[in-house]
Amino acid sequence: MKNRYLLIMAGGVGSRFWPISRREKAKQFLDILGKGETLIQMTYRRFRDICPPENIYVVTNEDSGDTVVSQLGIDADHVLTEPLRRNTAPCIAYGVFRIMSENPEAVIAVAPSDHLIEKEDEFRQVMNEAFRFASENDALLTLGIRPDRPETGYGYIQADTRQPVSGYESLLKVKAFTEKPQLAMAKLFIESGDFYWNSGIFIWKATAILESYSMHLPDIFHTFNDGRELFSTPEEKKFIMKAYSQCSSISVDYGIMEKADNVYVICTDLGWSDLGTWSALYLHSAHDKNDNAVVNSKAFTYNSEGNIISLPEGKVAVVQGLDDYIIIDSGDVLLIVSREEEQNIKLYLEDVGRESGDKYL
Repeated sequence: MKNRYLLIMAGGVGSRFWPISRREKAKQFLDILGKGETLIQMTYRRFRDICPPENIYVVTNEDSGDTVVSQLGIDADHVLTEPLRRNTAPCIAYGVFRIMSENPEAVIAVAPSDHLIEKEDEFRQVMNEAFRFASENDALLTLGIRPDRPETGYGYIQADTRQPVSGYESLLKVKAFTEKPQLAMAKLFIESGDFYWNSGIFIWKATAILESYSMHLPDIFHTFNDGRELFSTPEEKKFIMKAYSQCSSISVDYGIMEKADNVYVICTDLGWSDLGTWSALYLHSAHDKNDNAVVNSKAFTYNSEGNIISLPEGKVAVVQGLDDYIIIDSGDVLLIVSREEEQNIKLYLEDVGRESGDKYL
């Protein structure tokens, strides 16, 4: 257990959950499920029995460092703040180099801070197996989720079902990664039986992933490696400012996972969702008799079905004659958008910022 580490990625702004998710407090720091915990608190809790709490690190943006400390109660020295947003490859490189400065034998799980996992007992079993495999092999391991519908909002992993890894249940070599498909292609993926949703959860030895950075993202590798002796010293923050200014913005999926030949997947069912949209939250919320999801709110609905409604404490909504709408009141912003059009929320957010200023962002 002493070599097990967790790196939580918590730097996103959650713009698709606007206006609840804002720059000063993104969705990972909110209790959007109404369970009494924020999403990052749920992530932290589900890993505490899998790796030592003192081995948990969080990478976030500079404005959210204090929020991470206050919500998780972890050592502020384990909260790594990014001066710029550069996607997941620089984020993970920063975390891995920092952890390596503490323990060169580290085996690291990397997890987003804002995902839902309903089957937590199964998750612990799968992660224990994942850590075992990663510690014994120079491999890059990810969790693949068995799909239950032809979802077009997720990336997919194609697994080689003909060559299971001996000694492990549902652990397969990865054949290919595929970006978010059109509906017809997603249906073909489901029918084939060898495609899984990409969860964005990774497990690997620190040495194995750094070798992959050196091979596939040498610019990022050398940028961080040049300051290897500065991690865990007072000079780290100044070095990170310089390093991020030199890094390109690229995901670890595109930069490494799609190119490496030592990638494996554990295929599992965890009740997982990336909670990436209001409609995703709708699917995982309690529904009334008319299939409306009223989240942490009080609403009266008439001749209205399939809506998701979220209001500030102390406010009541009356909704009549609306079907399949997103109705969100954050106090200073009211959003009413058809669920079919929610992909445009980012565009509406940009318009609000351009015409009304940053105070509503």
